[in-house]
Amino acid sequence: MELLTSRKLPVTHGFGTRLGGISRAPYASLNVGLSVGDDPAAVHENLRRLAAQAGVAPGCLATVTQVHGHAVLEAGQTVDRSKVAAPLGEADAVWTGQSDHAVAVKTADCVPLLMVDPVGQRVAAVHAGWRGVYSAVAAHSIEALAKVGTSPGDLWVAVGPCIQVCCYEVSTELAAQFTGIFGGTVVTRVGAKEHLDLPAALLMTLLGAGIPLKQIDVLPHCTSCDRARFFSHRRDGATTGRQLSLVVADF
Repeated sequence: MELLTSRKLPVTHGFGTRLGGISRAPYASLNVGLSVGDDPAAVHENLRRLAAQAGVAPGCLATVTQVHGHAVLEAGQTVDRSKVAAPLGEADAVWTGQSDHAVAVKTADCVPLLMVDPVGQRVAAVHAGWRGVYSAVAAHSIEALAKVGTSPGDLWVAVGPCIQVCCYEVSTELAAQFTGIFGGTVVTRVGAKEHLDLPAALLMTLLGAGIPLKQIDVLPHCTSCDRARFFSHRRDGATTGRQLSLVVADF
């Protein structure tokens, strides 16, 4: 099992890959998506293994049903620590201040963000596809944390593996939408095609929300390029798995 980490986050965390689980092809092997056609028993075992790797009980790993929006939910106290918990509800970000609990999001090209407030002792996981980036799910997540006492200046953020600009070809219309909001630097022309840089747009959002640049880490891995390590919806189509990104409130 491989969990990629950021040197800037001061708590247990990891961006999962597709390696180290029990799912069979085409979901081999660490698929955590229950809605993609994989055996639910295999998915639950994969989630249990990831929780163990992070040092938390299976029931203390909170996820949400992701809908490409900008809703944010809080993960509270766990009822049953021994069983993999069902998703909390429809949202694209989840946070907790519960000690030794973890929050997580699932991706297969979209961008996972992990946020840590070491002062207020809160952590958050955010899922951002192009719709989430465009609708500022990261900013909404920071606002949700601010409402419970987190200062944006105290947050440390890691932007995880996703489809990078090298592989993310988009329509001219979508490129124009992003240029209108973020400026021309988030779109690159490759031949006759437009390519979108989601991490660059997210970096602008994070800086605009008040997070210092020195407290942001953008990992370079491309999920579409690296078939051996990552699931990719753009590369493989609808029949593919999901990898998990998690962060633990173990201050």
